[in-house]
Amino acid sequence: MKLWSDSWTNGDRIPARYCAGRLADGGGVAFSDNLNPHLAWSDVPAEAQSMVLICHDFDVPSQADDVNQPGREVPADLPRVDFFHWVLVDLPPRPTVIAEGEFSRGFTPRGKPGPALPGGARQGLNDYTGWFAGDPERAGQYFGYDGPFPPFNDSLVHHYVFTLYAVAVGRLPVDGAFTGPQVRQALAGRVLAEATFSGTYTLNRRLAV
Repeated sequence: MKLWSDSWTNGDRIPARYCAGRLADGGGVAFSDNLNPHLAWSDVPAEAQSMVLICHDFDVPSQADDVNQPGREVPADLPRVDFFHWVLVDLPPRPTVIAEGEFSRGFTPRGKPGPALPGGARQGLNDYTGWFAGDPERAGQYFGYDGPFPPFNDSLVHHYVFTLYAVAVGRLPVDGAFTGPQVRQALAGRVLAEATFSGTYTLNRRLAV
């Protein structure tokens, strides 16, 4: 199975319009266009009944002490954890494309609605749900796609991996406001094929050259 995008070349820097955060003119950072990227796939196994899409960043600091603190950088050797940006299940195998901006246009404070989508697909919670949990202006359930917004002072460039799974069931056994780890667990023994597409992003001005 193959997965690709017209939005950027596999492994390259992600354009800011597909991210939740961007470098602001005159310094600092700001919310960006937050468009979901174009994605397309081919060579899906004939027996596939649905598709699952997960986007995650595996470079997220495991401790937040230095995150977004002016005058400091998050150490490169700090242990890193996963942050889920998009969890989409029960997607029909065909049509074999997700259009740019089909699922996300702009950043929605308190999150986009979910989980049900037209056509039977469902979107899970992304990890901005936890990130904004203590923010009275933005706390809520963040369903669907919300793109990269890494710490502006991280000494690592972050990597974002889109993984598409061809699944042997039409409805993945997850319910309610499900999460990325729950979907990964539910995929066990049900994956017929998978493919990945990735990109990088940073808001550290020292690295964004």
